[in-house]
Amino acid sequence: MKLSVKLETFEGPLDLLLHLIDKNKVNIYDIPIVEITEQYMEYVKAMDRTDLDLVSDFLVMAATLLDIKSKMLLPVEKNEEGEEVDPRQELVERLMEYKMYKTMAQQLKDMNFDAEKQWYKPPTIPAEVAAYEEPVDLDKLLEGVTLQRLHSVFQMVMKRQVDKLDPIRSKFGTIRQDPIRLSDKLGAIFDYAESHPKFSFRNLLERQHSKTDIVVTFLACLELIKVGKLLIRQEELFGDMELKWNPNSTVELTKEDMEQYD
Repeated sequence: MKLSVKLETFEGPLDLLLHLIDKNKVNIYDIPIVEITEQYMEYVKAMDRTDLDLVSDFLVMAATLLDIKSKMLLPVEKNEEGEEVDPRQELVERLMEYKMYKTMAQQLKDMNFDAEKQWYKPPTIPAEVAAYEEPVDLDKLLEGVTLQRLHSVFQMVMKRQVDKLDPIRSKFGTIRQDPIRLSDKLGAIFDYAESHPKFSFRNLLERQHSKTDIVVTFLACLELIKVGKLLIRQEELFGDMELKWNPNSTVELTKEDMEQYD
């Protein structure tokens, strides 16, 4: 009898790798490449081959894992500064970036879901109020009105309609939103981290006032993680992430350095 096994569906190779890392409860910065590669290859061998584009993405990652695996067996390489080069470093950076984007997408989805559950009751207008019509005295209403004046008012209204002129708002200047600069967010996170050595990524996003604020804050966090000023930790997949200021970082970011990101 033929046995049919249904596999979990993953959005791509990075999604599968994150699942395997979480399943094996291993440190993402110290991936046991041999064990993870074997489990990854088992999934690739069993997956549906009808979607060639998706399969090709998984095969490219499989080749990358095998390449890293082979490099781990060779003598350790050193860069120009004499530091040891970890063959897994580039993969770890890709996984962390993907994990950040996926977590942020899930948090935005949760926020949108919470908003959809809110209902607002329209005001109730009593029937007698809704049915009330104020009596109009036509003689008093048309007192002093001439055909020439009516024609003048009509022409003015038609001109406003053509010109799309708002008689109230047109008297005000244009209100422009100040652009949100990446350098400002970097500086804000610097100041925040001085009084909060450890803080929640979710709470940091919820402190922002607009979607643009959230996106620029997210990019600023990515940049600080990339240069080693921030350390990131997540206890469980899709859970909140803890950001920690790295006091041992040797990277110096001056105000002039941050302005170069704009």
